[in-house]
Amino acid sequence: MDKKARILELKKEKNAVILAHYYVPDEVQEIADYIGDSFYLSKVAVDLEADMVVFCGVSFMGESAKILNPEKTVIMPDETADCPMAHMAAVDKIKQIRAQYEDVAVVCYINSTAELKVHADVCVTSANAVKIVKALPNKNIFFIPDGNLGRYVAGQVPEKKFIFNDGFCPIHHQLTVEEVTEEKRRYPEAEFLVHPECQSNVLALADYIGSTSGIIEYATASDNKEFIIGTEKGVFYELKKKNPDKMFYPAGGHMICEDMKKITVDKVLKALQDTDYEVNVSDEVCKGANHSLNRMLELGNR
Repeated sequence: MDKKARILELKKEKNAVILAHYYVPDEVQEIADYIGDSFYLSKVAVDLEADMVVFCGVSFMGESAKILNPEKTVIMPDETADCPMAHMAAVDKIKQIRAQYEDVAVVCYINSTAELKVHADVCVTSANAVKIVKALPNKNIFFIPDGNLGRYVAGQVPEKKFIFNDGFCPIHHQLTVEEVTEEKRRYPEAEFLVHPECQSNVLALADYIGSTSGIIEYATASDNKEFIIGTEKGVFYELKKKNPDKMFYPAGGHMICEDMKKITVDKVLKALQDTDYEVNVSDEVCKGANHSLNRMLELGNR
């Protein structure tokens, strides 16, 4: 029996589903039941009737799935797959900001640890951050952990005062104006589509700024035939699948998340067989983080 057939057999046997982020390798996306960005996968996880969730992504995604579904078994194919940015904020800093500003909402990007979510008022993704921040009654916004996304959201919601954190995604943050300019020179007919985790001087060159799912939707709807893509290269699988007649070029050769690439078909198969890397979140953390995640789902769906 080949690997894919065995995975299908185990999924049926254990009433399991496979969720995969756009950034994992193509062959993993091929075997997934649901593929999407953080917001989409968060919503999917809540409505699943499965007993087991195999989350093909990095640690904060598995934690979020477990927090939203404490009764389900959540398995990660690789326990070392992590997101550096998820740790780039401090609880002490949150407490300091709350003491300094009376009317402040701590807005936590979903790319963060469960502990940070406990101390936040609401979580957001790159797909819904602007919508949710606009819906908050608070005048002051402390946006954690990604400073680049925070500055982008601030530009879309000028009526609010933002306090920024100095965290960043190492993959998006290192994309430079020079790299994008060179790609634009090489492909003058191409539109530049970029993720808001990039720096503001890079965003200034964009034809479209949006989440991973937003980039896919824009490219699919566009009449243009060529695109320079300013996000992790795993998104090319879905872009090419939906748009076989269009051309896509990476904005920088380094746009690869090594942690996401740790997820392989072999590890998914092993996860289903052995359930070694089960995600466990304490009841206290689960209860605290559940508030900010559910508020995201509530405000994001309005």
